[in-house]
Amino acid sequence: MVIGKEAQVEGFALHRIGSGETPSVFSDFTVVLKGEEEQEFLRKLFLKPFANMAYTTEFTHAVSLEYNVLHGLCLEIGEGKDLLTCSEAIAKHLIDVSQHHNINGGDLFVAKFCGVQIGAAVHEAVGIYKFDEKEVFIESKTASGLIELSMKRGLGNNKPNKAVLVVFTEEAPTLFVIDNNDSTQFWQKDFIDHKPKKDHVNSTSNLLELTKSFITQQMPQDFMVAKADQIDLLNRSVQYFKSHSEFDRDEFTQEVFAEEGAIKSFNQYSDRFQTENNVELADNFAISAHAVKRQARIFKSVLKLDKNFHIYIHGDREPDRTGRGRERTEVLQDLLRPGG
Repeated sequence: MVIGKEAQVEGFALHRIGSGETPSVFSDFTVVLKGEEEQEFLRKLFLKPFANMAYTTEFTHAVSLEYNVLHGLCLEIGEGKDLLTCSEAIAKHLIDVSQHHNINGGDLFVAKFCGVQIGAAVHEAVGIYKFDEKEVFIESKTASGLIELSMKRGLGNNKPNKAVLVVFTEEAPTLFVIDNNDSTQFWQKDFIDHKPKKDHVNSTSNLLELTKSFITQQMPQDFMVAKADQIDLLNRSVQYFKSHSEFDRDEFTQEVFAEEGAIKSFNQYSDRFQTENNVELADNFAISAHAVKRQARIFKSVLKLDKNFHIYIHGDREPDRTGRGRERTEVLQDLLRPGG
C-alpha cells in the first residue's frame, strides 16, 4: 500500500510520445512546483492511483539485471543524476520497444519523489506515467470587467493509462505497475520487465488465494463438503489472517482445517498451486493487513448453489441454544422469469 500524503514531488519532466506520422517531442526542461496547492494536485495525479495496490513486483531480466534498461535509468535518477537526461532516455526506451506495436501516442511524465511511505518506512521513488488522452475543461477568467471563457484540453481527474512507481526500498526497488490492458507485452515485458516480488504482501495475497481456490474447487472433489461448511472454512481462514501478525503453516492448517485428511489434501494442492502459478509460498512470513483487507473483499464473492440461488459470505458459523451450528449467511434467490 502506497501512502503519499506526506510525499513531495521534487521535480518532473514531460515528453510527448508520437504515433504514426506524428513525431515525438522531447522537453528541454524539468518542472519544480513547491506550492502546497500544486504539490497536492501532483500527489493526487501521480500517487493516488497506487494507493490501494497491494501487488508488488521487482525488476528482472532473462540474462542479467544489469541489462534491464529501465532498471538502470531509474537507479541513476535515485543516485542523483540529471532528471531531464534520464527521463529523455526513458522516453526513447519506450519509443524503441513500442515501434513494432500499434501504440497510441501520448504524454509521458517522469517524476522524482521523496517521502513515499510503504508500511512504516519512507522512501524516495521515481514515477513513470503515460497518458493517452486529455479531458476537456472550461477555463474562466476576468479581464477589464468582463468574464472570458475558453475550452482547453489537459489533465485533471485523468488516471494514467499505464504507469510504474519505482520505490527505492532496501536491497532492491519495489515496483507498483498500472496497465489498463494487462496483456500489453510492450509495457509489462519490453519496457519494464518485472516479476512478482517475494515479500510479505504477495505471500499474504497468494496464500489467501490458494486457500480460497482449495476450499471452493479442490475440497468438493476430495470430500463430501456442504456449501455452508465451505463458507465456514473461508471465514475461518480470513479470521486467522485478521487475528495473527505472523503466518505459520502448521498452525494455520490446524486452526482452519483441523482434520488430518483435509490438511494433507491442502498441502498437496499447495504444491500444485505453486508450480502452476510460478509462485513460492513460505511456511512462515509476516502478514500484510492491507493484503488481508483486499483479499477479504474477494472472499465475500458469490458461491453459486445452482442457477437460481446464491450464497453471500457474511460472518461465521456460531452455535445456537441447542448447541448445533447455525450458519450466519444471507441467501439471495434470483427469480428467473421469462423475459426477466
